[in-house]
Amino acid sequence: MRKIKLTKAELKNQNDNLKRYNRYLPILYIKKQQLQKEIEKLRIELKRITFESNKLRDEIIPWVSLLGEEVGLSDLVMLKEIKTSTENIAGVVVPVFVKAHIDIEKYDLFKYPLWVDNAVGVISKMISFQAEESVVVERLRLLEQELYITSQRINLFEKIMIPETKAAIRKISIFLGDQRAAAVGWARIAKKKMQGVR
Repeated sequence: MRKIKLTKAELKNQNDNLKRYNRYLPILYIKKQQLQKEIEKLRIELKRITFESNKLRDEIIPWVSLLGEEVGLSDLVMLKEIKTSTENIAGVVVPVFVKAHIDIEKYDLFKYPLWVDNAVGVISKMISFQAEESVVVERLRLLEQELYITSQRINLFEKIMIPETKAAIRKISIFLGDQRAAAVGWARIAKKKMQGVR
């Protein structure tokens, strides 16, 4: 605990600080709840993306052996851009997945096997899922980081700032009360001496 002055001005400062801390703490609790709620939603969203992606992989299994043929699929399907917007959640600006722009090169249907059409469609969906997942993971990382900071602040207020401020108020109040009592005592002694002189 830092050294405090034992004055009325310091007592007022400490009381103001305590009011401010008590007003700010519920706001931190609300922020923490919002962050926890949003993090839970994002974890559910990640599970959905993983489920959809796994479902798509299961659809590939019957004809995955065909992918062994070298036909240059990586040249046909490429991620051009991940389009995102931003959103403010409990004071944190986070990305929101909008769309994955995928370039599909035009190819001659006569030069490529029949299964390439399906493969291009599936690969496009897989790339889109991966792009969405990367944005959701980044969103989750930012919110978890903010939750950690908010939890630290709550602990700081509850375990250090508020108890120290209450202790300082108590210490100053006792000191000022003792000074008032001493002043009254000295005033009585002085009064008696003044009455004894007359």
